[in-house]
Amino acid sequence: MVFELAVLLVFPAAMAVAASMDLFTMTIPNRISLALIAGFFCLAPFAGLGWSDIAGHALTGLVMLAIGIAFFAKGWIGGGDAKFFAATALWLGYEHLFEYALLASIFGGLLTVVFLLVRYVQLPLFLTRQDWIARLHDANHGVPYGIALAAAGLTIYPNTGWFSAIAG
Repeated sequence: MVFELAVLLVFPAAMAVAASMDLFTMTIPNRISLALIAGFFCLAPFAGLGWSDIAGHALTGLVMLAIGIAFFAKGWIGGGDAKFFAATALWLGYEHLFEYALLASIFGGLLTVVFLLVRYVQLPLFLTRQDWIARLHDANHGVPYGIALAAAGLTIYPNTGWFSAIAG
């Protein structure tokens, strides 16, 4: 019962918090990625993952972290996005990595188009007084890509082995 509840709450809650934090602050705190990593290693043995499976998931996360760091160094993504992407990939594993990256790219592209369009619209004065709204509307700021990463992760998560483990 505790394992099932943890599987249903840890990953989805981390996705929701990361997306919300990125929307309101344009940052994804390290504690979210660290909580995902800790949650994975605590729950993986109870999900029936053997050591080789856990190692495969860990390798997936590490490779994605290396790629994320390279993207961050080029200025293409934020550091929080790179760490969050890697921590999410750890949970999803290499089996779902292509699908995750593809969906994150599609959702990210759509999110970017929405932000570009909204930034052309004049905001009402009362909205410009909200710092987070003004920051999102400012063309000099990026796009909170953590929303796309979280949406992609949540879309794929029900199709992973985590749900097979709690189904019985």
